Amino acid sequence: MIAVDTNILIYAHVSTFPKHGVARRALTELTEGGHPWALPVFCVGEFLRVVTHPGFLARPFSAKEALDALGRLEASPSLNILAPGERYMALLREAINESGTTGNLVFDAQIVALCRESGVHSLLSEDRDYNRFKAFPVTRLPTPASS
Repeated sequence: MIAVDTNILIYAHVSTFPKHGVARRALTELTEGGHPWALPVFCVGEFLRVVTHPGFLARPFSAKEALDALGRLEASPSLNILAPGERYMALLREAINESGTTGNLVFDAQIVALCRESGVHSLLSEDRDYNRFKAFPVTRLPTPASS
């Protein structure tokens, strides 16, 4: 199962970003495909926080628009929303210790722990900070074709 990071959600939903088209295609393939895919619950909240924030986008989404965008993803029958379980705290501790993350990068350790606990085989992300986690596979978007 592949999980989707917040940056992919944002790129797919904000048409002014250069990676919009490729992110949207990747997300469409997941939502319409038959293979299980996942959204870490932390990424759901972060997506809502970022796309509705007036300091991030010139024209932020309204709460309704952002929730509607998530609702379209939620309609995918192959979607799994990942939430922490019994092993989460131990896996979070392990991720922080192996990577030496502190501050804002602890958020990434949360995603790593949640993905590991849930049996995710790869995280679709453009965030290079995940490189600091040992044996944590990240899939990148294909490079958009130039016009």
